[in-house]
Amino acid sequence: MGVAIRRAVESDREAVTRLLDEAFQDDPVSCWVFPDADHRRRTHHKLMGAFLDLVLSEGRVDLTEDGRAAALWLSVPADEPGDHGGGESGDHEAEGDGPAQMREAVDPDNERVELVGRLTGAVHPTGRAHEYLLLIAVTPERQGEGLGTALIESVLDRCDREGLPAYLEASSARSRRLYERLGFAFTGRPVDLPDGPRMWPMWREPGTTPAVN
Repeated sequence: MGVAIRRAVESDREAVTRLLDEAFQDDPVSCWVFPDADHRRRTHHKLMGAFLDLVLSEGRVDLTEDGRAAALWLSVPADEPGDHGGGESGDHEAEGDGPAQMREAVDPDNERVELVGRLTGAVHPTGRAHEYLLLIAVTPERQGEGLGTALIESVLDRCDREGLPAYLEASSARSRRLYERLGFAFTGRPVDLPDGPRMWPMWREPGTTPAVN
């Protein structure tokens, strides 16, 4: 049976923020950004909401019809990195400084909110337009049922038709293996968070045949 997918709208914001918060509470990167569990429970939803607001405004949020899985995509033009609270290193006071603005909005005293954006932005590929999977979330009780794969494949099919690459950062070895099965390949430039986990930037050329298990 196929997975029904629709585009999320502003009225979905509360439900999707809650889904993202729940799905990423124990993610290695989220645990690094908010190492204190109590603080993470109080604050993590603000970071997820900030990402969601950006994508609702500038990108596309695909949502399964039952609301149990969502994928946040940004269309990145050629020669521009994904400004998702990431962006390149530079003057922290510069207008339009995504990482600094994200920190101020989410958790002003937490430099890791800003740092994760700067480190991922520094390795984000430029030069070619591409679709960027910023976040994908499946509610914990529905993980392993193929909902996330269905959400990704719906966009990858369009990428193949339009000749567009796709890009993402895997936040765990497990998710890296999943994305490899969908045709993504590690770029060779990891993001090593200081005293924290490794992230694997991954790129997919259009028309890439998924790996066979």
